[in-house]
Amino acid sequence: MSDDARYPIGQPELPTEPLDRGARTAYIAHLATLPDLVRAAVAGRSPEQLDQPYRPGGWSARQLVHHLPDSHLNAYLRFKLALTEDNPTIKPYDEAAWAELPDTAATPPAVSLALLEALHIRWVRLLRNLTDAQWQRTYFHPDSNRAFTLDQALVLYSWHGRHHLAHLRRAAMADSVSE
Repeated sequence: MSDDARYPIGQPELPTEPLDRGARTAYIAHLATLPDLVRAAVAGRSPEQLDQPYRPGGWSARQLVHHLPDSHLNAYLRFKLALTEDNPTIKPYDEAAWAELPDTAATPPAVSLALLEALHIRWVRLLRNLTDAQWQRTYFHPDSNRAFTLDQALVLYSWHGRHHLAHLRRAAMADSVSE
């Protein structure tokens, strides 16, 4: 783990060539185990601890728990669009604004943990059944002004989950030090 509180596992490195089956299997395994790891990372934390940011200017653990299914639901939809349309242009969203909406503060983390778990069951089943050709299908991201293959998106969202899991673990370590 890096000392950089914003990017504790570093920045994502997207492949420029197709992934092999072994690499895909490993990235899919990250997505399959993420809900349980996130649940464990916030287990036993008080509401006050959940509302503390993991770093100055960063999101709280509560916001992170709600952000993960928001983001991964968008990712799941991007995969399905790429599989059913020719290089669709996806709809970006303002993650920071979503994190400030009333449902983030008013919804117990258990609800988003259940959503993340159910979503990842569906997503992982989809991913485990894609052909090599399907992994090379693309979607266009207008904010990045580029197309992403599903191989690249897999790497990105595997990184995304591990990235925020590291934030949650960092926050839990800070909580245990302050007790």
